[in-house]
Amino acid sequence: MNQEITTFEDLEAYKAARELRMYVFQSVIPSLISAKEFDLSNQLKRSSRSVTANIAEGYGRFHYLDNSKFCSNARGSLTETLDHLNVSLDDGIIPNDVYSKARKIYETAIKILNGYINYLYRSANKSK
Repeated sequence: MNQEITTFEDLEAYKAARELRMYVFQSVIPSLISAKEFDLSNQLKRSSRSVTANIAEGYGRFHYLDNSKFCSNARGSLTETLDHLNVSLDDGIIPNDVYSKARKIYETAIKILNGYINYLYRSANKSK
């Protein structure tokens, strides 16, 4: 992470979560809508949006522990998004290749987000 962070949009955790959100909207939601799975579509939209929103809100707090709390919320929304993707696959609504790509993006996003949360905890403990 040698790049200067000047906004939440520079965070690798945000970028990875944003990639998942965009993939969900471009590749998963159309299948749900055509299958008339409007409730699942709405839940998937909300959970994937919540990930990036929580990362952004946490960044805006300018306090390591506050930021980590919001990132923890983001992690919860990220795993909720995975569950909705699992349901979409299990119910035969999305094809396996769409699910596999979403799962790969998820796995990258959760690793990066966990690393960021660990960084925030370490930084909070250094400042004491």
